[in-house]
Amino acid sequence: MYKNSIAAPQSGGGAALSSSTLFADLRALFKAPVLIANVLPVFTGFWLALYFTDVSIKDYWGVFLLTVIGSTLVMAGALVINNWYDVDIDTVMDRTKNRPTVTGHFSLKMVLTLGISLSIIGFILLLFTTVEAAVYGFVGWFTYVILYTMWSKRRYTLNTVIGSVSGAVTPLIGWTAIESGFHIIPIMLALILFIFQMPHTFAIAIKKYDEYKAAGVAMLPVVYGLPMTKRQMVVYVACLLPLPFYLAPLGTTFVVLATLLNIGWLAVSISGFFTKNDLKWAHVIFLYSVNYITIMFLMMIIVTLPVFR
Repeated sequence: MYKNSIAAPQSGGGAALSSSTLFADLRALFKAPVLIANVLPVFTGFWLALYFTDVSIKDYWGVFLLTVIGSTLVMAGALVINNWYDVDIDTVMDRTKNRPTVTGHFSLKMVLTLGISLSIIGFILLLFTTVEAAVYGFVGWFTYVILYTMWSKRRYTLNTVIGSVSGAVTPLIGWTAIESGFHIIPIMLALILFIFQMPHTFAIAIKKYDEYKAAGVAMLPVVYGLPMTKRQMVVYVACLLPLPFYLAPLGTTFVVLATLLNIGWLAVSISGFFTKNDLKWAHVIFLYSVNYITIMFLMMIIVTLPVFR
């Protein structure tokens, strides 16, 4: 649990915040880049469910809005609760020391209330789509908040595996708002996201090695070192190689481009064994991973647009 003494900085300063500071605080509280990145797979899952059931999004605007808004609120709630819980280690790490929970711009009580409220509202909205979509939303929330944030993050290097589950369910939320999730397409989307997050997170952990070590977070590079981390990164990226072929219904163009992306990532990962600058290499891996997942999920949408049918 967090230490109240650490989070007691300036109180009452929130009312005097400028609009720019407030925006920066909200952006940090909601982890805006992470939140936005997780909305794309939800939309992709929803879009592909429409495509494979041969229905138009025009007939599902209401369901679409409920799915996107509901899932976004659930994810936002989970991220806010993560900020509330991690306030003690956030004070140690440079990348998180400006979060409003650390600076005292937002009280911890307000942050926790906000996180719980957003989560509940999000779950209710998802229930207006399908129970299955709401269940996947809850699985993601529970995995991230309870199993990752509160249980494994500070104790076990498997925290990355556990945390990756929460990100992997996002396309399943979108898909199951339309159709049952027992279909090869959403399962492969979830698997791609799950595997992608492993080398992606390891790259961040290498870049921020000193900060994670100081904060006592059990990241793989901190506990077992860089050689072990590099080997695992190569293994995980290699596991992505066969997955595009299970998405053959999306067309040859997608399979070819996705395979080239996988081969490129594998080559960059293997180069880590020969690099003399681990930090620079980790940054390249990080950039590649971010662009990789964005391009993959955008391609899935593009190749299924009506003009390509």
